[in-house]
Amino acid sequence: MKVKPLYDRVLVKREETGETRKGGIIIPDTAKEKPLAGKVIAVGSGKVDDNGKHIAMEVKKGDRVLIGKYAGNEIKIGDVEHVIVREDEILGIIQ
Repeated sequence: MKVKPLYDRVLVKREETGETRKGGIIIPDTAKEKPLAGKVIAVGSGKVDDNGKHIAMEVKKGDRVLIGKYAGNEIKIGDVEHVIVREDEILGIIQ
């Protein structure tokens, strides 16, 4: 299944981190913190301002980005979890 975000939304696949251990205890998936970095899978066409002018997207497919811990809406495509965020929820592009 393909997903194309609308307007200024971006589809991001969160980067998985390795298994976290503190003091030799394995932390269950439900208690692990969500990673803040991810790869852009798809982008929308951009947004339109109040005057009807099209504003192009800053991020593009393939960029690695930083997103907030609780930003966006989580969706599952197949067996892979993704997040759809607005462009203004992206904190930065990793160079």
